[in-house]
Amino acid sequence: MPVRREVLEVTDRIRDRSEAGRSAYLSRISAARKGGRHRGSLSCGNLAHGFAACAAGDKDLLRQGEAPNIAIVSAYNDMLSAHQPFEKYPDLIRAEVRASGGVAQFAGGTPAMCDGVTQGRPGMELSLFSRDVIAMSTAVALSHDMFDACLCLGVCDKIVPGLVIGALAYGHLPFVFVPAGPMTAGLPNDEKGRIRQLYAEGKASRAELLEAESKSYHGPGTCTFYGTANSNQLLMEVFGLHLPGASFPNPDTPLRDSFTRMAARQAVALSKANAPGIGEILDERSFVNAMVALLATGGSTNHTIHLVAMARAAGITLTWDDFDALSRSVPLLARIYPNGAADVNSFHAAGGIAFLISEMLDAGLLHDEVQTIMGQRLDAYRQEAFLQSGAIRWKPAPAASGDESVLRPASKPFDEQGGLRTISGNLGRAVVKVSAVKPENRRIRAAAKVFGSQAQFQEAFARGDLSGDFVAVVRNQGPRANGMPELHKLTPALGVLQDRGQRVALLTDGRMSGASGKILAAIHTVPEASDDGPISRIADGDVILMDAVEGRLDYVGDEKAFLAREGGKRDGDAVQYGFGRELFAVFRQRVSSAEEGATVLASGTEAVS
Repeated sequence: MPVRREVLEVTDRIRDRSEAGRSAYLSRISAARKGGRHRGSLSCGNLAHGFAACAAGDKDLLRQGEAPNIAIVSAYNDMLSAHQPFEKYPDLIRAEVRASGGVAQFAGGTPAMCDGVTQGRPGMELSLFSRDVIAMSTAVALSHDMFDACLCLGVCDKIVPGLVIGALAYGHLPFVFVPAGPMTAGLPNDEKGRIRQLYAEGKASRAELLEAESKSYHGPGTCTFYGTANSNQLLMEVFGLHLPGASFPNPDTPLRDSFTRMAARQAVALSKANAPGIGEILDERSFVNAMVALLATGGSTNHTIHLVAMARAAGITLTWDDFDALSRSVPLLARIYPNGAADVNSFHAAGGIAFLISEMLDAGLLHDEVQTIMGQRLDAYRQEAFLQSGAIRWKPAPAASGDESVLRPASKPFDEQGGLRTISGNLGRAVVKVSAVKPENRRIRAAAKVFGSQAQFQEAFARGDLSGDFVAVVRNQGPRANGMPELHKLTPALGVLQDRGQRVALLTDGRMSGASGKILAAIHTVPEASDDGPISRIADGDVILMDAVEGRLDYVGDEKAFLAREGGKRDGDAVQYGFGRELFAVFRQRVSSAEEGATVLASGTEAVS
């Protein structure tokens, strides 16, 4: 099926605006590729240090210089349920690489923090910045020039984007991304949400809430809702950086372990074949495919930041207008919590990524002729994996969805348009996730109630001060103010108010969780309040128009007088110390806007200028 005109037009615009940056980036990785394996140019002392701790057989292979040496970069820690399974992966990988005629060395670890643990806590202010730290730590792990390919072990929110950005600094090398899979289904997500709202109203005890949360998050693997972590897994498969079907098999199963072993073999094979590096694989078409898949599934709003930052590392410039243009022509094909009742296990059982990619390719929504770790077409990813005599085999994706309440064909979408919008006006620009918001709640005109933190909002809710229709303005939450924490603690209270019949919405320069749900929320607002953005001029009682259908974000009234108000106001002094926050002062000073990826790192273009 030819690629649809609307998709081609966005791809062409990205290619045109990125021409200079992409060319500079490709020149850089071409220069890095010259001369073959760099390990051969190391001095004897360098090389001896590099394999000093290896087993004798591995040392002999590296001494001879022809065997591929595969790096392992892992975000393992055993507090994160999603990353705990990675503990045993290095041993599986070393054994499989050795059997394939190569050597695998654990090159380095990256930090991995859990937004689910830090929600509403000071540590959340480090969360977004941790992505760039992960990118830098990936670069450090690979800095020894000892490696011919790399396996990246990561799953969750900032971790996978950070690994991708770090990998793109070594864009001449092949990379295979290795997931760990979601935990098995626990307490249904809608029941968890119901109990959270009861607790917010004082109608459920802390013990009851903890019991519900513990039944939801109950074992190894990613959280089962469709937040940023599981959006990451979808994107890595659509990028062609996972093995086909690798994203959603559960941890500690024979299929999952077989995927890990096969990923090791594939890294060796790519190295021996002198295959394209990750910087060549991830081109403009790859990023358009990723945006389309995100929109078609109602994925995480965090990727309006992360995809921009990842693309920037490859010399490619994405804008929120690209997301918006695609969203208006990409149908919504999946309903996974918070955009529906099902979890990712149900999505996978209904046909999962293989069915989704097959449908989108047949509908002309994806570029098929892209490079992947499996070859030169995305077509390889319309296959479903299964085990046969202990080995992974593939079969065509199912011809029909196993559950059309979760996953639908392109001919019968849940919505003719995708899940994200960009809105703009005299208050700036912001992102809105509409996939879980009922059509009647996608527009509001109401008075503002202004808060300087989500804690202030929660206190007002607890006092019973939030009556009538209103737009909650929670500002000074952008990257320059305090690292742009997620404000997921607002969701239960806003949900309670909406369920009571009030018309409510949220306007913020902060982030919401990847599990943003049924409340109309304009997030990531730029310019942020700390950058003298118009959001800093809003006062209690100002009338705000938010319209996700027409794409408007406006102060309603005398615009000239409004914009003449003193801006850059702080709603109380931001705390910028404790919990390591003082260590990130330079990040807050140098970070780019949310629309530019909220990053402190040089782009692929800047790296050669």
